[in-house]
Amino acid sequence: MKFRINPFKLFTKFELSLWGVSLFTILLSFIIPSERDILSLITSLIGVTALIYNARGNVMGQILSIVFSLLYGIISIFFGYWGEAITYLGMTLPAAVVSTVSWIKHPYGDTGEVRASKMTRKICVYMLLLAIPVTSVFYFVLRALSTPNLIWSTVSIITSFIASFLTFMRSPYFALVYSFNDIVLIVMWGLASFESISYLPMVACFFMFLFNDMYGFFSWKKMQKRQTLEDI
Repeated sequence: MKFRINPFKLFTKFELSLWGVSLFTILLSFIIPSERDILSLITSLIGVTALIYNARGNVMGQILSIVFSLLYGIISIFFGYWGEAITYLGMTLPAAVVSTVSWIKHPYGDTGEVRASKMTRKICVYMLLLAIPVTSVFYFVLRALSTPNLIWSTVSIITSFIASFLTFMRSPYFALVYSFNDIVLIVMWGLASFESISYLPMVACFFMFLFNDMYGFFSWKKMQKRQTLEDI
């Protein structure tokens, strides 16, 4: 795969605008509160940058996702969101590493984008069969750790697992499932912000994640359709 990482050459005007608004929103959420957490700010900025690359099917998005997962896992540990910490450090981070390799091995010519794939019924069934035991195990582990907002944490795990699986499979639907995960995380970090306003950037982060992931889904569907027509 040919690496194209210059955002000003890679992104459209709309994508640059979306990225700019995302960065501004997160920076604003960091400046407003009197309590500030610089790690939350850095993590959030890296996260939205990763998503704009992911929306273009560029492997740099997965590389940045590795960094985001590591930092986000650390923040989750600080607050006691053990579900998020275990999910991102033990599942999302390794999945991003594997997905990086998968995307590099499946380029779409020399365009700098990955080749999108279609999910089969057999793979979907396999994915769901894996998700059930993984979620069940995580639920009991989190309950034993007295994880705050246990139900929301459990829902986050199952959506994260499915989204990570779809990312590895290079399916456009990974962004759609991540959109559902974003909603869950907005709620979770919103609750955390009531205890410490310094977590407000995380709320802003996942709020902008929601818009970026929704755009990413439509971008990937368009990319998949174009690749299919060009292959005929």
